[in-house]
Amino acid sequence: MKWYAVHTMASHEFKIRDAILRTIEGTHLKDKVGQIKIPTKKTYHIRNGKKVPREKKLYNSYVILELDLTPEVYNFIVGLPGVTYFLGSGKKPEPLSEDEVKRLLGEENHETEEGKKSKFMAGDIVKITEGPFSDFEGVIEKSNHTTGKLIVKVTVFGRVTPVEVMFDQVEEM
Repeated sequence: MKWYAVHTMASHEFKIRDAILRTIEGTHLKDKVGQIKIPTKKTYHIRNGKKVPREKKLYNSYVILELDLTPEVYNFIVGLPGVTYFLGSGKKPEPLSEDEVKRLLGEENHETEEGKKSKFMAGDIVKITEGPFSDFEGVIEKSNHTTGKLIVKVTVFGRVTPVEVMFDQVEEM
């Protein structure tokens, strides 16, 4: 079996996963469909003064499927309401490489020189806790795992300004 990426309509990822699992149950297609993953990461946001955990989708509108892709399975997946297409060139789906699968599923470890895992990715919203920009919130533009530094875009006097900070000077929102 190989891994494939399927593009779905916006916010239909979990519906597609559930529809596939519900439909293949008890059919001969069950042997041809392996794991179904929606890449997410755990984030926190503040609601009523409390830190509330939530799952954030890393790649909106994409579902990662482990399939033994036959014409029957292809037609079944593409025929589901909410599925737009398989990733690939034209109508020919292309399987994902092992490196891509590891990266998409979060199995790849980014480690700094101290051996600490980096939990910061481009696009994350963070709050700066130390330095001249403490208490500013911003979006990570770039993350350098070797030096342990981030480029964070913050708004200062109505203008977006890139600021360089260390990993330990920010906290995830």
